[in-house]
Amino acid sequence: MKAIILKEAGNVENLEYVELAKPTFSEGEVLIKVKAISINPVDTKSRSGKGVYGRIKTENPLILGWDISGIVEETKSSDFKVGDEVFGMMNFPGHGKAYAEYVAAPANQLALKPKNISFEDAAASTLVALTAYQALVHNANIQKGQNILVHAASGGVGHIAVQIAKHLGATVTGTSSAKNKDFVLGLGADLHIDYHGFDWKSAGRTFDFVLDTIGGDNIDHSLEVTKEGGSIISIPTGLNEEVTSKANSKGVKGYFILVQSSGEDMKQVASLLESGAVKPHVSKTFSFGQMREAHLEQETGRTVGKIVITL
Repeated sequence: MKAIILKEAGNVENLEYVELAKPTFSEGEVLIKVKAISINPVDTKSRSGKGVYGRIKTENPLILGWDISGIVEETKSSDFKVGDEVFGMMNFPGHGKAYAEYVAAPANQLALKPKNISFEDAAASTLVALTAYQALVHNANIQKGQNILVHAASGGVGHIAVQIAKHLGATVTGTSSAKNKDFVLGLGADLHIDYHGFDWKSAGRTFDFVLDTIGGDNIDHSLEVTKEGGSIISIPTGLNEEVTSKANSKGVKGYFILVQSSGEDMKQVASLLESGAVKPHVSKTFSFGQMREAHLEQETGRTVGKIVITL
């Protein structure tokens, strides 16, 4: 099979195309012929030596990627049969090995792909959808009528989070640049904030929950607008002790989460996709031979929705 290995941390030239044997797989796993892959900021960060690179750097060969959709070709699990169309996030935050024509995947990390969506849309609805679902449902326990803020609402996690939050009955405000206002409102957000020059200190503490997908100074901005007794989840950077202390001083619960592979949560995402409650937005599609170009596009930080690679 064709695969892309990372020889060492560095720039996109370190992504090398090779021929490898199809992966072997164990009891409880399936062999998937991959139809589509999606990439995320963690892909490019890990390629450059950050992200989860430290966890997987000793793997040989080291194959990046976690988000796949495809067709079960062989199975050692009673959960899926040959020919099933499936999707999922593989072994995150471990060694996902998604940049390949075939992937050996634990069956308990997969769900059946809804028949009404494409392989591309399915691949785009894995890491970002699991992150949004786990943050909003498992961690924040969003309730109907709550007022929530989603930062970077036009991005990968953000654009799914807006839709899930609306499905849960929340009133949703999304931040983005002015040029993406219509996109964010089109997702179902009730209100939009242009983050350029916004006066966070004067905005008032109106939000029950804030999902921060940006990190850095944005955590401090979020604390200015979160109600006492409210909570903030930070995804990219986590909360250092200083920010946690600030949150506590304002009566706000602040914490960091790291998404985990979960077939049960993937099934919930599949249900949302099947019903139309969630629709991923794929901004650009690249071929497998264009992975380097896809990484460069992801690194611009201006992606609306998701980037997908087709095989």
